[in-house]
Amino acid sequence: MTRIIIVNEQDEIIGHKERGTLDRSDIYRVSALWVTNSKGEVLLAQRKFTKSHDPGKWGPAVAGTVDEGETYDSNIIKEAEEEIGLKNIRPTKGPKSRVSNEYEFFRQSYTLSTDQPIEAFVIQPDEVEQVKWFDRQWLDDDLDRHPEHYTAGFKDTLNLLTTWKS
Repeated sequence: MTRIIIVNEQDEIIGHKERGTLDRSDIYRVSALWVTNSKGEVLLAQRKFTKSHDPGKWGPAVAGTVDEGETYDSNIIKEAEEEIGLKNIRPTKGPKSRVSNEYEFFRQSYTLSTDQPIEAFVIQPDEVEQVKWFDRQWLDDDLDRHPEHYTAGFKDTLNLLTTWKS
């Protein structure tokens, strides 16, 4: 069974737990990749409807829980290849934020720019329902009208990335 890294309030590793055994008080780590293209569009992934967290909701192109023996950096490289078929990428490390809602985690964001057409992405069928390029203005408007269509902390992270400078 895969074990997830558990951290304290300062994002320091304090232990590990098997998937599916986390308590409400456990804080874990997530890596997320935000992909854009030269048209200013944002690639989003719709989570599989069978997922336990945020089923069917739109989120970053790639996201994954950091497992024992991984770092944020190694996790995002692995997840990008597994979830949408991106290989040999060099994402830019972005801001890290804390998400506190029904789950508690640190999200390390990464950015990547590519002009791959949508059909070039190879999605992992048990994780991702579909991927789609979204116009940024349309996305901002839809987030205001239908925040329930998006993963927890989505709007805050997208806004943070917009103002973040590498």
